[in-house]
Amino acid sequence: MSKQILIIGMGQFGMSLAKSLSEKGIEIIAVDINKERIDEAAAFADDAICLDATDESSLANLLPAQRDMVICAIGAREPSILTTALLKQMGCNNITARATDKIQERILKAVGANSVINPDAEYGKKFAYKIMYQNIITQDTSEDIQLTEIHVQPFMENKNLIELALPNKYGIIIAAIKRDGAIIRPFPEEKLKLTDTLLLVCNEDAISKMIEENK
Repeated sequence: MSKQILIIGMGQFGMSLAKSLSEKGIEIIAVDINKERIDEAAAFADDAICLDATDESSLANLLPAQRDMVICAIGAREPSILTTALLKQMGCNNITARATDKIQERILKAVGANSVINPDAEYGKKFAYKIMYQNIITQDTSEDIQLTEIHVQPFMENKNLIELALPNKYGIIIAAIKRDGAIIRPFPEEKLKLTDTLLLVCNEDAISKMIEENK
């Protein structure tokens, strides 16, 4: 069963994030007060609903506590804070909220946001990737390749780089291994520990393919 994510606020960031997640097979419920934005989101979202999320009864009808994640991507400060507080009161345990400054970030955390981001439209694509594969720590991208830091996966434990054959299977190159606070060279016969972190060089689809095939 795929993840179901409620995204409230279809501005530049919310729209970018919703579209990126939808393309990766995530079930998206898009919400905005602006009908034109909802009409645009309806082209790719599983459900697109026009309503005022600061209205408690309207928000409750979305059953937000039943979703895997709720993202409050509203740009305006007061509606963002109020919506986040209402989501928390309704029992949502996985709320990510958007902030435009440090003060708003502190308030959002105080009213119940589990995490707060300060994004732009391009970050929506990167954040979508993080939601899909939460074992990814950091990511820097170019058009063709990305530099990504991930935790060692269970299927990698106690195997060396020769056994894994990641370049041949997935086009993934391990550039370095982080172990016990130090960065070490990835020697071919070095066995990986579950506590290790790997610095990978690959294209965008390689990691998702590797993870899916080794679940």
